[in-house]
Amino acid sequence: MGLLTWHSRPALRRPVLVAAFEGWNDAGNAASGTVAYLSRRWHAETFAAFDSEDLFDFTSARPQVRLESGQTRRLEWPRLELAHAALPGLEQDVVLLSGPEPQLRWRSFAEELRGAVTDLAVSTAVLVGALLADVPHTRPVRISGGAATPELASLAQVEPSYYEGPTGIVGVVADTLAQAGVPTVSLWASVPHYVSQSSSPKATLALVERTVHILGSTVDLVELQIATAAYERQVDDLVASDEEASAYVTRLEEQDEDAERDRAQSDESPKLGPASGERLAAEVERYLREHRRE
Repeated sequence: MGLLTWHSRPALRRPVLVAAFEGWNDAGNAASGTVAYLSRRWHAETFAAFDSEDLFDFTSARPQVRLESGQTRRLEWPRLELAHAALPGLEQDVVLLSGPEPQLRWRSFAEELRGAVTDLAVSTAVLVGALLADVPHTRPVRISGGAATPELASLAQVEPSYYEGPTGIVGVVADTLAQAGVPTVSLWASVPHYVSQSSSPKATLALVERTVHILGSTVDLVELQIATAAYERQVDDLVASDEEASAYVTRLEEQDEDAERDRAQSDESPKLGPASGERLAAEVERYLREHRRE
C-alpha cells in the first residue's frame, strides 16, 4: 500500500500546487499560516491524506487529545493533507498541501507526492517556507527563493538564495518535482530571529501576497493586514522597553539600508542567509530570558 489515501478523486482544472510544512521550514509559523489562510479563505476541501503511521515518530510528534463540548475526548494524529479549491477569478483550481514536516521516509513521501501531482496534472508548484535571519521587523519582509525558469523567477519576483547547508522537506520536494518536470517556485520569507518564538502574521502576509500574485488570483487580506499592524505594535513596544534590543534593531536597520544602497549601486541581489549561529543564540537566549520574566 502507498502512503497516500484518497478520500475522493476531484476533477480539477489545470491545478497548481501550493505546499507548506510545519517545523524546520516554518519560522514564525509563516509558511503553514500561508496555506492555512488560503485554505480558509478559498473554502478548500480535503480529498486525500498521507498515512501518519509511516511518516512520524509518535514519541516526538505526539498525537493530541482534544475535548469536544467540554466532555468528549478526541484523538488528533499528525496529518499531512491535500485539499482543493477554485481560484477566484480564474477557470483554474489549486491543490493545497499542509501539515507537519515528516520525520521518516522522506524519499518515499516525495515520490508519493510526485505521483499524486502527476495524476492530478498539476501544472506548477509553489513551495513556501520561512527562515530566521538577521533582519529588522520594521522593514518589509524580504522574500528569497528560486524558480525553474526565468519567466517564473520574474513573475515570483524572488531574490536568489545563496544558502548552502542542511535542507528540509521543502528542498526535497522541490528537487523531486523538478526531476519530474513540474515547474517549481520556492518562496522563503525572512523572519527576525529576535522574535522567533512568536507567530509572524507580517511574514505570512508577504508570502500570501506573493503566492496569490504568482497564481494570478485574489484573496481578501484584511484579516492579515490587521494582524500585521497589531504584531508590529507589539514588537515595537517590546523592543522600545529594552535598550539593548532597541540598539540591536537599529543596527539591523542600518545594515539593511547599507545592503539596499549597495544593491542599487551594483544592481545585484543581496546574499541572504540564516543569522550567524553564535550571535543568534546569544540574542535569542537573552531576549527570552528577560521577557519570560515579564
